[in-house]
Amino acid sequence: MLRRTVLIAGLALLAGCATRPAPVLAPAGAPLAELEPLYSAAADRHGVVIEVASGGCTAKADFAFYVERRGEAVTLAFGRKKLDPCRAFAAAKARLTFTYEELGLTDGAPVFLLNPLTAWRGP
Repeated sequence: MLRRTVLIAGLALLAGCATRPAPVLAPAGAPLAELEPLYSAAADRHGVVIEVASGGCTAKADFAFYVERRGEAVTLAFGRKKLDPCRAFAAAKARLTFTYEELGLTDGAPVFLLNPLTAWRGP
C-alpha cells in the first residue's frame, strides 16, 4: 500500500508540473485522478500502445511508467515527466508503444492499467 501511495504522489508531481490541462479530468478526490489521461490503450503482440495528448513534440522518452506486481496481478501506470512545449494548430495526439521487455512484463500476461481513459475530441 505504501508503494502505491508513493507512486501516486510521484506521478501527481510529474503530472502537475509537466502537462497541459487535460481535456477531461476525474472528479476531485477520485482514486488515481492525477494519472495522465489516455485517449486509448491496447496490448498487441509487441507491447502496450497508448495514445496521449500532444502539442506536436510528445515523445516516448517524455513518459515514465510504473509496474507493480502483487501475486499474479500486475498493474501499470503511465505519467508524463516532460512538458510538450510545442503548440500544434489543431488538437493532436501521439501514439506511443512500450514493449513488454521495456515494461518488464511477459508477453500475453494480463495487466491492469490504472490511467483514466478520455474521449478524443480532435479533428
